[in-house]
Amino acid sequence: MESDLDHEALIAKSTEVAKILAEEAHAADEQRRLTDRAVSAITEAGLMRLYTPQHYGGYGARPSTLFEVCVELGRGCCSASWVASVLNMGNYMAAQFPERAQDEVWSGNPDARSALVIVASRANVERVDGGVVVSGEWSFASGCLHAEWIAALIPKGVDPDDDTTNLVLMRADELKVRDTWHIAGMRGTGSNTVAAERLFIPRHRVTPYAPIVMGKVRSAHAANPLYRSSYSGLLSLGLLGPQLGAAEAALRHVREQAHERRVASSTFKSQAQSPAFQTDLAEAALMVDGARLHALRIVDAVEQHAQADVMPDELTRSRFRMESTRVARMCREAVDRLITAYGTAAFMETNPLQLIWRDLHVASRHAGFGMGIPQLVYGRALVGLDPREISYLV
Repeated sequence: MESDLDHEALIAKSTEVAKILAEEAHAADEQRRLTDRAVSAITEAGLMRLYTPQHYGGYGARPSTLFEVCVELGRGCCSASWVASVLNMGNYMAAQFPERAQDEVWSGNPDARSALVIVASRANVERVDGGVVVSGEWSFASGCLHAEWIAALIPKGVDPDDDTTNLVLMRADELKVRDTWHIAGMRGTGSNTVAAERLFIPRHRVTPYAPIVMGKVRSAHAANPLYRSSYSGLLSLGLLGPQLGAAEAALRHVREQAHERRVASSTFKSQAQSPAFQTDLAEAALMVDGARLHALRIVDAVEQHAQADVMPDELTRSRFRMESTRVARMCREAVDRLITAYGTAAFMETNPLQLIWRDLHVASRHAGFGMGIPQLVYGRALVGLDPREISYLV
């Protein structure tokens, strides 16, 4: 994994980049995609190379680096941080393919970006000599507007006896992007639908998905245990970072203006003097602190297991899902409380709080955190039953 020096340098760079992302956040929300300036700032700082293998010029970063970088970026723009996380995780998945595929992705371009779509697919797969021909579409493709490659799932592999879910790596310029991302929050992620029409995918860019989830892939850079760590835990960290960063930004914004803003229809000279405001602020601050503590417990567990080259057991991985859900909910509820404390002006289009509020109400309901599945997964594991009968993402 990357050195301590690289770890600190990457976090410092992300702090600087976040300032640019904050300036571009409103435009990203309006345009339903990140601005070129935002993408360039993230890329030029090397923050799209966290999981690019080191022998291609990447960092092979530790899990805590991904998390802290995404927290910092999230303080500037939740959508931009989310895209950075997804593209880094897409590169993590691209690094699971044979060396020939990796060469196609990164030879000559260490900043190449791979979007990752892990929703179940009904794509039609035709087995042909040397690979598969695929027709289908994949929705919720965050970062697809800024990626050179798309990693997505298909329902079967190349070999006649492989009817398991496989991961494929497709060139983005061979796919169509359908403008489907019309939504209230996280608009800047541009999470549109990508579609393939009789696209040939060679064998070296098709690989079984289950071994990746279980950390059983032995790739060309097997010396780095990062690529055999808890995939579901790593994915959660990357998606929690943007939300925690946004919640911390909201808390800072409300605190900074507390001495300037009045409390309507009251005798208080400022919100800072109001006991009701102080109570809301204290409750929100503790929620944000609690979210960070829970998230750091996941970070520490994922990183310790990765460094020891040991896959966490099923119970621990199931807890990751449940605890991630708790973090997302705490961030959302903290911002709800802050919005109430701040007042109606928080919903002005020019106020960053309304954008954070919309973003967190969408992000925290991502399929990885919602619909009661994490609770079912963890509860099943607690009583000794197989959580994978509920969800493959364990």
